[in-house]
Amino acid sequence: MNNEPILIDSFGRQVTYLRLSVTDRCDLRCQYCMSEKMQFLPKADILTYEEMQFLCDAFIARGVKKIRISGGEPLVRKDIGRLFEGLGQRLGKRLARGAAPGAEPALEELVLTTNATQLQHHAQALVDCGVKRVNVSLDTLDRDVFHRLTRRDTLHQTLAGIEAAQAAGLQVKINTVALKNYNQDELPQLIEWAHERAMDMTLIETMPMGFVDEDRFDQYVPLLPLQERLVAQFGLQPSSYRSGGPAVYFSRPDSERRVGFISPLTNNFCSGCNRVRVTCTGEIYTCLGQDGKMDLRPALKAQDITALNALLDAALMAKPKGHDFAIAKDNPTPATARHMSVTGG
Repeated sequence: MNNEPILIDSFGRQVTYLRLSVTDRCDLRCQYCMSEKMQFLPKADILTYEEMQFLCDAFIARGVKKIRISGGEPLVRKDIGRLFEGLGQRLGKRLARGAAPGAEPALEELVLTTNATQLQHHAQALVDCGVKRVNVSLDTLDRDVFHRLTRRDTLHQTLAGIEAAQAAGLQVKINTVALKNYNQDELPQLIEWAHERAMDMTLIETMPMGFVDEDRFDQYVPLLPLQERLVAQFGLQPSSYRSGGPAVYFSRPDSERRVGFISPLTNNFCSGCNRVRVTCTGEIYTCLGQDGKMDLRPALKAQDITALNALLDAALMAKPKGHDFAIAKDNPTPATARHMSVTGG
């Protein structure tokens, strides 16, 4: 795996960020994400941890510096600590033993996206593996709204997970999907709550992925007008901070806290895309909003690095310039039939 060329797409963008889904399963059923009666993949279709480790090592060897573990809900997968332990051993280390500093690529950051319902039981172990940051998906602090939105009465578990993560020393960022009829009026309060607890917050537009039980147009809140109101309300200032993802950040002048905005529908973020996603079944998607994919599983099962690198090269050359996300009252068809839980957040 040594001395492989970095991953560059046909538009000159270097891929340095891998988002790896470890399961499509989740213990919540968020209205904007999946159907209440979601059909999950057979467990036999899911990559083993050994296959995922082989995949990640190949990406690291080709210049990927950041790996985000996602799902579904990654912490519901049995023995997930095995993968974090293996990847944690790659942090700051060269893939070739005895290699001089700078001679071999190394993983710089291992992060997690979670709904935090299981985080209380994993927080310390994550820290022990070298994880420093987690993103927690939380759309409301109102128990009734949480129950209606997620179809589960488990807000207390998410809040306990956040507290446990901070107690263990993890830096927590809150990710919130802005939703009409659910949390639109609550967002300023949610920002204050997060900032009072030393957590940054990112607001996200709902994305038209997969068929769900509600009409997404009826959920959709365009972020740019909301951003303008929040900038005025909190006196937010543009920030040069970047987390490696698509969020544009603003900082509060009265604190060190930030508010980010991810707005794929009202402010396309594709020009600087530095990431690809691999599903829990071994399919690589080079664009969240497109259906183009390649199946890496045969190369992963054979542990064939030559075949895997050839597939990665082909996938990068097919990476589109941008997504085709759109949302309209008269067109309920999503941009892609697959759910976010399949692709990974």
